[in-house]
Amino acid sequence: MLRPMRQTSLSALAWLLIGLLALIWGASFLSNRVALVEAGVLTTVAIRVAGGAALLWLWVAVRRLPVPPLRRLLPVSLAMGLINNALPFTLIVWGQVHIESGLAAILNAATAIFGVLVAAAVFADERLTRRRLAGVVLGFLGVVVAIGPHHLAAFDLRAAGQIAVLGAGLSYALAAAYARRAFHGILPEVAAAGMLTGAAMLTLPAALLVEGVPAGGYSPGAWTALCYLAVAASALAYLLYYRVLALAGAGNLLLVTLLVAPVAMALGAVVLDETLPLRAYLGFTILALGLLMLDGRVLPARRNAESA
Repeated sequence: MLRPMRQTSLSALAWLLIGLLALIWGASFLSNRVALVEAGVLTTVAIRVAGGAALLWLWVAVRRLPVPPLRRLLPVSLAMGLINNALPFTLIVWGQVHIESGLAAILNAATAIFGVLVAAAVFADERLTRRRLAGVVLGFLGVVVAIGPHHLAAFDLRAAGQIAVLGAGLSYALAAAYARRAFHGILPEVAAAGMLTGAAMLTLPAALLVEGVPAGGYSPGAWTALCYLAVAASALAYLLYYRVLALAGAGNLLLVTLLVAPVAMALGAVVLDETLPLRAYLGFTILALGLLMLDGRVLPARRNAESA
């Protein structure tokens, strides 16, 4: 998703699916907050990944997609399940105990910034050019503005929640780099089912050990939120993601990242009556400019080559 690629023109279907994916992932922040009213952090994550895994394996079975041997799939699924699902989902959900859903979505957009840095450190073909470096610096400036320097200085629970969400972004970036080699030759749907299964193998025991067996007496609202996280935000979102990747190309997937935060902010304000400070909106604006610079839509690279 984070590899620098030339932008391709988008069809109406591609725009529709990009918007739908942004709506689905944007609403996941709202669903996290609703679920947390009654469910624990680990329980919320465990239900999400286990439910999503079950649905994706059903899809794989119905489509009769080839599955590699367990000795090939299990190790990478556990590793990816940890760094792409179990760890970042837990950090985000825990962070949302202490910060607004809209702010969590803003900070989660920094995933693309971390992705550029990790890719530059790991892959020889991912140069950190001057334009991309400027985008990274601008993006991190937006993050600092959104958090508020005084919160970082005080390092209270609110600051810890924001740093946890940023940690999730770093975990996603590491996962993106690892996946480029780990899942080579494995169909995307099978890879997604595998890593959600790996995440479930890690989070279900942890949830039972730390939070105990769920009482099951959740309200309809909490169950709706938990089911949404498993069905829409996990299983359906992965299928849509790979469809968008095929239609729009990796170079246009950053548009999803840019659209998720406004969706989450709007839903948080309307449904949860959240009020974000002005610095959060200013920080997101700066961060979005940084992402657009990374994407090439602001200060596009020259035709021949970019100076390193």
